[in-house]
Amino acid sequence: MASTTEGNPQKRQKTAKLIGTHNGTFHCDEALAVFLLRQTPAYREADLIRTRDASKLAECDIVVDVGGEYDEQRSRFDHHQRGFTEVFGHGFETKLSSAGLIYKHFGREIISRRFQFPEDDPKVEHLWLKLYKEFIEAIDGVDNGVSQYPLDVTPKYRNRTDLSSQVGWLNPAWNESVDSVTVDERFAIASTLTGTTFLGRLDYYANAWLPARDIVRDGLDERSTIDPSGKIVLFTQFAPWKEHLHELEAEANIQEDEKPLYVLYPDETAGAWRIQAVSVTPDSFESRKALPEAWRGLRDEALSEATGVPGCIFIHASGFIGGNKTREGTLALARLALKL
Repeated sequence: MASTTEGNPQKRQKTAKLIGTHNGTFHCDEALAVFLLRQTPAYREADLIRTRDASKLAECDIVVDVGGEYDEQRSRFDHHQRGFTEVFGHGFETKLSSAGLIYKHFGREIISRRFQFPEDDPKVEHLWLKLYKEFIEAIDGVDNGVSQYPLDVTPKYRNRTDLSSQVGWLNPAWNESVDSVTVDERFAIASTLTGTTFLGRLDYYANAWLPARDIVRDGLDERSTIDPSGKIVLFTQFAPWKEHLHELEAEANIQEDEKPLYVLYPDETAGAWRIQAVSVTPDSFESRKALPEAWRGLRDEALSEATGVPGCIFIHASGFIGGNKTREGTLALARLALKL
């Protein structure tokens, strides 16, 4: 779409809507916010003006990251003004940038239209929350100067490969002589970069991460048919399961003493099977019940002799995972581990 700055005015068709953001140095948040708006029917064909001129911003149909105002009804989405404390909600506490503001208000619509889901479909809500957690919140945090760590920890290395840094490098260097048209062109590149990355992540979560939820739900629902204890979950195919399992347990209000301890699934490459202890949280290294200490670090025949289960392959030294050549073998290991 056409992009103009106050130094490069262009006439636009009266029927085209106009998005406004600030000129000068650009950042990841407004680059993504503009891209997200153009994923909606209302702003798909909108022109863009980059300016800080209040009179020109007043002519815009929607303004992001400039103007000192947050008012959904007036389509004003800035976050720099004194007293702005808006967060995403749903347990998230990071102050929103313009990316988070636009995503909060338009994200469900964008997801719904991309995958042709009804906007009230639970899949839309799952993806909307997942994308904020895994993608948008970091952009909000970086733009607002929110430390990722609550304590003053000195990092071991610097990371300048994040998306916000990539956008920052697209700005003209301090000793470059660049006119406003060139800066607008670079902003367009930045907006495409942020948007392409966003859509790639969204497509992965919709097409790979979300379908795994049904597999995990089925395994959780049918766990008592695998073992009467209900402590063993079996998946007939591998799928990313940790986050889904913990969320589905919470949704079903499964009590602590009824939660599964071990998950069994086919090895992705070896044609064998894996047994894995369920972690205390999705990101924790601590297991609810690690595999027995006497098995840890053993392999092959030595492990089969120690367990009395043929076909053993290994048990990790920490006891969080192991392998057997067959489904029956991993199930036997799980049942033994429950008793030890």
